[in-house]
Amino acid sequence: MLRWLKQIGQIALFGLAGYAAWVAVMLPLYGLVNPPLSNRMFADLMVRQTQEHTWTPISRISPALLTAVLLSEDASYCDHWGVDWDAAAQAFQHGGRGASTIPMQTVKNLFLWNGRTFLRKIPEIPLAYLANLIWGKRRMLEIYLNIAEWGPGVFGIEAAAQHHFHTSAANLTSQQATLLAAALPNPIKRNAGHPAQVVRNHAARVRAQFGAGPEAIACVLP
Repeated sequence: MLRWLKQIGQIALFGLAGYAAWVAVMLPLYGLVNPPLSNRMFADLMVRQTQEHTWTPISRISPALLTAVLLSEDASYCDHWGVDWDAAAQAFQHGGRGASTIPMQTVKNLFLWNGRTFLRKIPEIPLAYLANLIWGKRRMLEIYLNIAEWGPGVFGIEAAAQHHFHTSAANLTSQQATLLAAALPNPIKRNAGHPAQVVRNHAARVRAQFGAGPEAIACVLP
């Protein structure tokens, strides 16, 4: 029995080492090459036959969408290095939710697993710092917007714009952009194209902050 446990432990260690090596290679590579698939997209393909996904460069994404997503998901994006510890402290006081930054969400979607668990934070936090350092703010946001989920089988902002509003990511209006941003916290239950009241309310709160838009996206402008 002990022999079998030892062998299982060795296999697990080899697996972890291999996975760490894969991440170490892909992390800098994705600074230059667009990720063809994220872990989240791969998991989704296991339960459905098709996905909507088209990569689009950040230069072809509406500034209104960039503003809406940053204000909604990570208002201090231009100020932190991967983790917003002030937001984390506030979230901890209110139940431990809502402190996941865009770098943390990006590395989670690319390399880790879904679901709410503190165990995932162990690799997620250092990976967020590393990705932020290697990619920079503009590339980080570009990757995030192209792998984020905006509905069942709908990944990336171009697919989301086409699916929900029959337009391109470049032509999204401020209203459409804020509805898409409002759907991000739960894209399976929140539908940007047919928004429930909670989504409309969230979108309205984001639009009310648009005065801070230029400052919020300054670090991702060319």
